[in-house]
Amino acid sequence: MAKLSLIIPCYNESQNLPLLIDRCNDLFCINKNVQIIIVDNGSTDNTTQVLDNLIFGLNFIKKVKVDHNKGYGHGILSGLKEASGEILCWTHADMQTDICDVLEGLKIFDKESNIKDLFIKGKRRKRPLVDNIFTIGMSVFETVLLRKKMWDINAQPTMFHRSFFLNWSNPPHDFSLDLYAYYLAKKFKLRIKRFPVFFGKRAYGVSHWNIDLLSKYKFIKRTLIYSFKIQKRIR
Repeated sequence: MAKLSLIIPCYNESQNLPLLIDRCNDLFCINKNVQIIIVDNGSTDNTTQVLDNLIFGLNFIKKVKVDHNKGYGHGILSGLKEASGEILCWTHADMQTDICDVLEGLKIFDKESNIKDLFIKGKRRKRPLVDNIFTIGMSVFETVLLRKKMWDINAQPTMFHRSFFLNWSNPPHDFSLDLYAYYLAKKFKLRIKRFPVFFGKRAYGVSHWNIDLLSKYKFIKRTLIYSFKIQKRIR
């Protein structure tokens, strides 16, 4: 069984951390061939102190500290650079999807003979209607613009072989990282596999981008700007 490195970026998630670390323990009890890397992504609350207390003595969890938040993607990239697994993966710390979903992804890797050309993502289920409409609109737009079928781009977890990561060049440091990885997987003709994941409510705190219409607008604007950059490269 290939070793998995799971990257979980955290930004001001101190309230969610006890639940998250409990689930990390559950994951490791099920599969001890997992390295968990939690990135303190420039948090300004007491995430650092809470995290240090919770992971004390847990050798399967590695902490990466980012001094200043430079974006969601930057946090993930900081964790990926410290990962030692053959299979690399990331997911969110907000617990809206279960981190143990990665076990379903690993089952797909274990069934395949050539894991280097696999790219696996979750496919979110039971989301609010407004969020589904937003996802459908973005998926259709990216599919038309980039000339490759793209669907539920920001779904988690995102899983792939280390060799795929080593081919990345100048990846974005914001939420466009999900789009970048998904698009490259299509471009390199990796085999895309999806599996359903349940999408629930946050136990604590609020989303750092999906707060209101203004935050959605800013997210869409950044994504569109990066999408047109990709299109320019294609042309």
